[in-house]
Amino acid sequence: MDDINLHYRFLNWRRRIREIREVRAVRYKERLKRMLRDGDILRYHGNSDEVGCFVAARPLSRRNRYFEVTIVDTGVRGMIAVGLVPQLYKLDHQPGWLPNSVAFHADDGKLYDGNTMGQQFGPKCCRGDRIGCGVSLDSNDGQLTVFFTKNGKEVGSVEIPASPEALHPAVGMHSLGEEVLLDLNAEWGMEEDDGQMIVDSHEEDWGRLHDVKVTGTLLEYVGKGKSIVDVGLAQARRPLNTRFHYYELEITDAGEKCYIALGLARRDYPKNRHPGWSRGSIAYHADDGKLFQGSGVGDAFGPRCFEGDIMGCGIMFPRDFNPDGGDDVDDWDLDVFPKPCEVQNDLYANNEEEEEEEGGEGEDLEGRKVMVFFTRNGKVVGRREVALPLGGFYPTIGMMSTGEKVRVDLHPLSG
Repeated sequence: MDDINLHYRFLNWRRRIREIREVRAVRYKERLKRMLRDGDILRYHGNSDEVGCFVAARPLSRRNRYFEVTIVDTGVRGMIAVGLVPQLYKLDHQPGWLPNSVAFHADDGKLYDGNTMGQQFGPKCCRGDRIGCGVSLDSNDGQLTVFFTKNGKEVGSVEIPASPEALHPAVGMHSLGEEVLLDLNAEWGMEEDDGQMIVDSHEEDWGRLHDVKVTGTLLEYVGKGKSIVDVGLAQARRPLNTRFHYYELEITDAGEKCYIALGLARRDYPKNRHPGWSRGSIAYHADDGKLFQGSGVGDAFGPRCFEGDIMGCGIMFPRDFNPDGGDDVDDWDLDVFPKPCEVQNDLYANNEEEEEEEGGEGEDLEGRKVMVFFTRNGKVVGRREVALPLGGFYPTIGMMSTGEKVRVDLHPLSG
């Protein structure tokens, strides 16, 4: 009976995730007209008589509240606009021309706030200049504060009525040859004497970081990337629980090799081991689509993942699951998985001494069995029943090649 109930719960999980993805597929779809996008490059593709406009797939939010555009070429007239618009904005109008939109225009340095009559706002922008746009965290009282920057320095801000519609990053162009470099993952920093201070870094979400830089919800690998001991590891501060039982990452840059792993691990997991390689962990690896569970030998599991793909991992807890101690896990005992009796691949068999140290002496402890599942772009790839460490399973992400970046959402099913 328990197996039947678990099966139906798993089917419900799959349906729920699919429904969420279907909604997001409609909600989060970029739009562009008379523009060509090649990676992060946007180019005007019209005849200079008509406006071209790009609207990003995802709106700005508290976690991702700023973006930048670097002018690669001003073209004939340099009529480039950077700002915020509703998702269904008319693409034959420059950002800022229509109600509920606002934009800074590079050719005249004017601010356009919902009409075609601009007001003097800042300096004109030329080739090589970097224009930024963001929303303030201090916005309240039905007003939204939108600010603009040029080359990392704030130009000014404007308060607009908070719209029920989310505001999406937008870029407009209006003459031949115009071209910009788009950075939707940019973070707003304020220059200080002691260097750059990143606002809203979200470092508090992470309990352990090794060779990984946190910028907002973006994780970036900053290790050497030369060998398998150069793993970068990010482990969340809190384990998955019955309330927050699923998390996701989006591969924003696959780097050189896309050695990105998403999974779960015990709290004291070794910092230079990919999730899944050592005991007390399980992970889905993007580069080869294999599942690793406490061993350097992976099993064929799902498709490979590439830039733009969204990988997810969650736990299906038993209905009667009630961990002692609630959310406070600081005093919980920690668990490790028994090491599988398999011959390791030579690629990973480099840390035998470390494996012995982490195992310690005495008998390993095993917790209750739970079902761990993985997703790719909203579809369940597979599942595996594992023993839950008594200290809980912590979201853990590994990276290992230069240039790798992922955007993480630790609570995608909440709210």
